[in-house]
Amino acid sequence: MGGEDREVKVGEKIQELREDMAMSLEELARRSGLSPAMLSQIENHMVSPPLGTLIKIARGLGMDAGAFFRSDSEGQPFSLVRHNERKRISRVASKEGVNYGYEYESLGYDFQGRRMEPFYITLKPSPFEDKGLSTHDGEEFIYVLEGKMDLVLGDHHDVLEPGDSIYYKSTLPHRVGAHGDNEVKILAVLITTEEIL
Repeated sequence: MGGEDREVKVGEKIQELREDMAMSLEELARRSGLSPAMLSQIENHMVSPPLGTLIKIARGLGMDAGAFFRSDSEGQPFSLVRHNERKRISRVASKEGVNYGYEYESLGYDFQGRRMEPFYITLKPSPFEDKGLSTHDGEEFIYVLEGKMDLVLGDHHDVLEPGDSIYYKSTLPHRVGAHGDNEVKILAVLITTEEIL
């Protein structure tokens, strides 16, 4: 898959941005709604954040989630990301790299001030079941490219297949994952600003 040699160390980037703003862990925790302990684990690569958490951290820092992927060469009124230029984040449960269930690649990381966050996501069969549901501001659109995807939206449970899509408010408790023993590839677009068009 494109971008595997361009893995982003998101914890280091979060710490760098926070320290550049002279913001303490406690202040970022207050602004993001996350605990200082969780933020410390993320910054020290003990936990890699799911997209919902990444969005909350970005909001706490007063920026879009693309700031964690962006290079220093931004400034264009567009973002062209070739298949081998995608920046990947694997979600791991520990420093030992235990697979937590997915990896995501930003598809618009160099476009500043955008209202959407497009991602190419690979959902992987997980060795343990994640029962946690995510909530955050905004809306999400998911289109299944390959494989079957488990979906939980509040009390609604479903399985989506290639060609299926779902659009929902991100404030609805939600979770997606691989259905069965095969990887799932999806295109996900998140609208992350509080002002939804």
